[in-house]
Amino acid sequence: MISFQRRSGSSLGWNVVCYSAAISGALLASAVLLRLSGGDPARAFTALIVGAFGSQGALLGSLAKATPLLLVGLGTVFAFRAKIWNIGQEGQVFAGAMAAYWVSFWIAPLPGWLAVCTLALAGMAGGGVLGLLAGALKARFGTSEIISTVMLNYVVMYLLAYLLDGGPWMATGVTVSYHQSPPIDPSLEWPILLSVGAGKLHVGFLFALAASAFAAVLLDKTSLGYEIRAFGSNPTALTFRGTNVRRLLLTVMLMSGALAGLAGAGELFGVSHRLRAETLLGIGSSGIVVAMVGGLRPSGVMIAALFFGALESGTIYMRLKSGTPAGLVSAMEGLVLLFFLSAAVATRLQIVRREVHA
Repeated sequence: MISFQRRSGSSLGWNVVCYSAAISGALLASAVLLRLSGGDPARAFTALIVGAFGSQGALLGSLAKATPLLLVGLGTVFAFRAKIWNIGQEGQVFAGAMAAYWVSFWIAPLPGWLAVCTLALAGMAGGGVLGLLAGALKARFGTSEIISTVMLNYVVMYLLAYLLDGGPWMATGVTVSYHQSPPIDPSLEWPILLSVGAGKLHVGFLFALAASAFAAVLLDKTSLGYEIRAFGSNPTALTFRGTNVRRLLLTVMLMSGALAGLAGAGELFGVSHRLRAETLLGIGSSGIVVAMVGGLRPSGVMIAALFFGALESGTIYMRLKSGTPAGLVSAMEGLVLLFFLSAAVATRLQIVRREVHA
């Protein structure tokens, strides 16, 4: 008899099998959708690969798309490894961009790298404060962090809508179908590391790499990392050990929100150069998925962020070159997420063969 059992650790071979099956299943299901809609799957997938990795510019574009997903994913790892269900990354991304934009009014005379670091810290402060608020509500009143973080998402988004729709940050003298702020001061734009054609990679990518190294060392090599993991397993035992679990909760929410806020600041000052909700929407929710697909490990999150960044970059080119409808592209992205999340669950299971004797 064959049965499935939950396993505490998954082998590399089993992970490869699960995720290879997920990729194959997602491609097959997407090909069926393309064929049913009258499209050419071979042409569409070729355009997808070319758009993601077909040139140096395409590769830079994929890395640029992966940068905010990596930062949000790392922030999610801190929270979810402690089993603190921070679902407010979307609002924390917005809060980071808004805080950095507000600070930019006052620092235009600062020289390049000093301005970059100041804006990065402002973005981290904006996202961190929002995460800290949800953590304080849980620590003080026992409020579910799921409810508080989701509700705070709406608060921040509607606040931005007010500021850009007739508020003090609204751009004037332009006719657009969406609300946006005036462009930032050109002297505050984050430096471009590499630029090939339309592909540009800004300095936020270095921040994301540094955050990955920081997360890996902190979680596996420090006492704080041990406490974060222990908090997710048995917070009561951690209390008897002498750890201040309330302070640990606040610390985790602060770090999680800060990394999401840094992602928002990077998108504003490295990519869009004006504050607009459309450019930030979806980064937080996609970052959560990246963290889950990456197995809540910094190394896995890096790989998952690159994959989904390439997918996002490649689907833009695919839509242009193969004529794939935008709605179908969204459906394909949803299928990829569904198969990868299923694979993430499968990696925690093992097949056990049992012999049944009469």
